[in-house]
Amino acid sequence: MKLPTVEDTHEFGRRLAGILRGGDLVLLTGPLGAGKTALVQGIGAGLGVTDAITSPTFVIARVHRGRTPLLHADAYRLGDSPDPRAEIDDLDLDASADDAVTVVEWGAGMVEQLNDEYLQVRIDRLDDDTRVIELIPHGGDWVTRLEDLPGTGD
Repeated sequence: MKLPTVEDTHEFGRRLAGILRGGDLVLLTGPLGAGKTALVQGIGAGLGVTDAITSPTFVIARVHRGRTPLLHADAYRLGDSPDPRAEIDDLDLDASADDAVTVVEWGAGMVEQLNDEYLQVRIDRLDDDTRVIELIPHGGDWVTRLEDLPGTGD
């Protein structure tokens, strides 16, 4: 699916939030500047989060309150550590995982153990700033839920 503007990325995040529920893990992958945080901002809006959502690169994880809480984490700085999975475990992200939607940027190869069922969202950015989104379901009922996601037939 192609999203030509940042606003389109936000709107897609709002639509995606409509199929998310507490306990879900969403793993975002893509290069710097691809639009991962913009997508999370849309997800937050869709979950009823009213505070500002910014990249948690320096604090690593933030909890945002909404109708469904949003745990937004960024594992970018952990990628260079000798044991990034241990650092993820130290963050105790699974402590609120039953109630919150957990969205992790840069977590590939590090956070999949948090939940056997998760949605991977690959985001790429073309030269004209269009974002290209690919949704990759892993286990559970993700395939069925993604069928209910409006606007994914592009």
